[in-house]
Amino acid sequence: MNSLGVFTSGGDSPGMNAAIRAVVRSGLRNNMKIFGIRHGYEGMIDGDIFEMNGCDVANIISRGGTILRTARSKRFMTKQGREKAYENLNKYGIEGIIGIGGDGTFHGLKDMINETSFKTIGLPGTIDNDLFGTEATIGYDTACNTAMEAIDKIKDTASSHERIFLVEVMGRHAGFIGLETGIATGAEDVLIPETPTDFKALVKVLEKRIREGKKSAIVVVAEGDEMGGAFDAEREIKKLSNLKTRVTILGHIQRGGSPTMRDRVLATRLGYHAVEALLEGKSGVMVGICKGSVVFIPIEDTFNKKKIVEQDEIKMMPFLL
Repeated sequence: MNSLGVFTSGGDSPGMNAAIRAVVRSGLRNNMKIFGIRHGYEGMIDGDIFEMNGCDVANIISRGGTILRTARSKRFMTKQGREKAYENLNKYGIEGIIGIGGDGTFHGLKDMINETSFKTIGLPGTIDNDLFGTEATIGYDTACNTAMEAIDKIKDTASSHERIFLVEVMGRHAGFIGLETGIATGAEDVLIPETPTDFKALVKVLEKRIREGKKSAIVVVAEGDEMGGAFDAEREIKKLSNLKTRVTILGHIQRGGSPTMRDRVLATRLGYHAVEALLEGKSGVMVGICKGSVVFIPIEDTFNKKKIVEQDEIKMMPFLL
């Protein structure tokens, strides 16, 4: 293989730049031409493609976001859009593709596998940590630390004003961020999509804490909880009690910022092995981590199979309240 293209797609995550850097440097070391594709599948369709060198990735390992930018593409979901993208890739002589992103990115890679001869590798870049086949995704550790630091600060205000704060974290379909930040911050409860929410029981716990002398509390709410987000949870609590509550939505702050050491190392490791995998003739797989070792998972498994939150952590929660 003499040339490859790399792109980022969907929601950005801290560590994407570290992964891009690893792909570019590893490719150059193997005497390959490396092409960056800006704005994900949209840039592929528009021909926003350029050749990269070592200087393009200098000093980006510590930067959040993605230097290649990102986008979601409805056009790539159409046959016409994909054919235009393939035409542009062929124009630059690109033989292999490395896509960094989440579920939507991998669906696009699967179409490419089915319709073309391009060798394709996926890297798990999403803060939600919800891709099957890897214990950690690029950006997850940073997002958890960002949420934890924010909640620690919110606890100061909650204590000063003697209020209950419902803090909403990201996690539309999975509660990984919510569960682990809830444990790390000593939250009174964590509401996540994977477990049913019993508001009567929650109110009972909060009122018990107040009777025992505690004046403030934190409840972490994943945005995808089956009962709704933090504002929905607040309405349910107000129906059942006179507790003083406030809502804070952390939102996109969780996607930004300098990646942690763990995310930088993970992204670098996965990026390096993605290039090695292409050189070995692998295709149609995601590079992941399992029990500390690099693994290769069929692309379709990453979205057809469900990754579940750690059951041991769910069992722990009631005993920590």
